[in-house]
Amino acid sequence: MFDVRIILVEPAGALNLGAVARVMKNMGLAQLWLVNPQCDRFSDGAQHMAVHAKDILEAARIVDTLPEALFDCHRAIATVGRVSPSGTNLPLNSSDGLSWLTQVESSAIVFGREDRGLSNAELQYCQQVMTIPTAAVYPSLNLAQAVGICCYHLRLLYESRHEANEPSANSFGAIASQIEQDLVHSASITVVEAFYEQLEAILLEIGFLYPHTAFSRMSKLRQLFNRANLTTEEVAMLRGILRQVNWAAQKDAKQ
Repeated sequence: MFDVRIILVEPAGALNLGAVARVMKNMGLAQLWLVNPQCDRFSDGAQHMAVHAKDILEAARIVDTLPEALFDCHRAIATVGRVSPSGTNLPLNSSDGLSWLTQVESSAIVFGREDRGLSNAELQYCQQVMTIPTAAVYPSLNLAQAVGICCYHLRLLYESRHEANEPSANSFGAIASQIEQDLVHSASITVVEAFYEQLEAILLEIGFLYPHTAFSRMSKLRQLFNRANLTTEEVAMLRGILRQVNWAAQKDAKQ
């Protein structure tokens, strides 16, 4: 099965947590990460709902922040019910989003809080956002249902690729195979985030960014660089340029 993490940000419902573990095991996924969970994975409710997937709950990784949960991932997609107009990428449908996600070695699907989803700041850590199509009369999905739908589609995607012995057996397989070869050395989210932090600090220093508009403008710059699918070597080169810019700015300031 794909090396995909299921990341839940501040899950509050123990029953949901158990149901998530169960459907993950049903579909062959094992990596559950919990960001500052608000419920106990060892509670009776969680354990009861997990049934034979208690091992998924027991092995779940607990971290304090979303960047920690994304450590060493190469791609991350956030699930959203609606997208704010503040510069966030337009959402992909679940089929395109999961296909994009599985074209790299290690990736993650990020699910927000049951009551309010993900914050704009948290969305910045994911290169893409994804929605699950629902009926307009009642569009809101339960957390465990949303995870279950994504896990199911990942399973279908895995089986369709696994059954195609030759990439040329279908056009998507050939395209995906080529993309995977192209992105094998893509930089991890951790490496790219360090670049974004350095970029923001220097752009603030030289006056290109202002504190009150930095978040909005950095969102646009993130989208630009995310589309480039930067490699580790390319990030290193860009960070070298930033260090030189910083040196030149400090030199001019002293003159």
